[in-house]
Amino acid sequence: MRKFLVIQTAFIGDVVLATAIIEKLHAQDPAAKIDFLLRRGNEGLLEGHPFINQLLVWDKKKNKISNLLKLTAAVRKTRYDAVINVQRFAATGFLTAFSKAKMKIGFTKNPFSFLFTHRVKHIIGTPEHPLHEVDRNQLLISHLADTTPARPCLYPSPEAEGKVAGLKAKPYIVVAPASVWFTKQYPASKWISFLDKVPHTVNVYLIGGPGDAELSEWIRSNSIHPSVHNLCGHYNFLESAALQRDALMNYVNDSAPMHFASAVNAPVTAVYCSTLPSFGFGPLSDRKYIVQTEEALSCRPCGLHGKKACPAAHFHCALKIRDEQLLASLNAGSYEG
Repeated sequence: MRKFLVIQTAFIGDVVLATAIIEKLHAQDPAAKIDFLLRRGNEGLLEGHPFINQLLVWDKKKNKISNLLKLTAAVRKTRYDAVINVQRFAATGFLTAFSKAKMKIGFTKNPFSFLFTHRVKHIIGTPEHPLHEVDRNQLLISHLADTTPARPCLYPSPEAEGKVAGLKAKPYIVVAPASVWFTKQYPASKWISFLDKVPHTVNVYLIGGPGDAELSEWIRSNSIHPSVHNLCGHYNFLESAALQRDALMNYVNDSAPMHFASAVNAPVTAVYCSTLPSFGFGPLSDRKYIVQTEEALSCRPCGLHGKKACPAAHFHCALKIRDEQLLASLNAGSYEG
């Protein structure tokens, strides 16, 4: 029985995309024991995952280094057949390098990669040569499986499904309006303008964490749509994913809720402001739509990641997007009206 450890201690969306590795390893070897290491706060994403043997949780906010050393000691005792590190940072590189695993796998950008047994070049996609994150990650295990990635998957429990079942009585859309980064977040005024044009027979559910509640409440209170509901902070990761699964459409930024939708194969419309889908973090659902400005902007993209403010001070990459672009994906779906 082979033992694998997958490491992804970055943000929520990164963890969701890394679940594609779990799917692939399990499909290749159903008897394998697969453990997953993530940061504290993200463990709810993988609660009850049917293919994960054990979750290892790293508390990065309190006693970060001592906790890392304790994890490293535990990993060394397990003697994994392979430690697969999706991260490119020194801390998890150290753990991988000194894991005593037979195979220590990671990207060449990791400072400790010179101690790995298997190293893979980390390539960022371009518009001419797009490369999705799941394809990048699959390269880490191509010698264990093949080069075709699985789809990332989340597994909401029956309890999570039951928690949101009452919200599904009428047709609805889900909107995740917030982002950590200003230039990745479609402006509140633009969300309002779009929602005001959504048919009034369709419920609108705004989702996000507790920190997103104020933004969502401002959107709700300023929209003329009669059925906008602010659910921010009411549902956890898997409950939110369960709600997204049966939506007519999910409207998201280039952020974690997009990956939730992909991981339950929910219909999704991803709104890109400053970033590009070709960087490798686009939606993967069977029904997926990309919305971005139709105007060629010399300043876009302004970087690989979001920024705290528009460097050009006009934010045209968001403000030039039209409501009709978002409505088109709703009209293309199952809704008749």
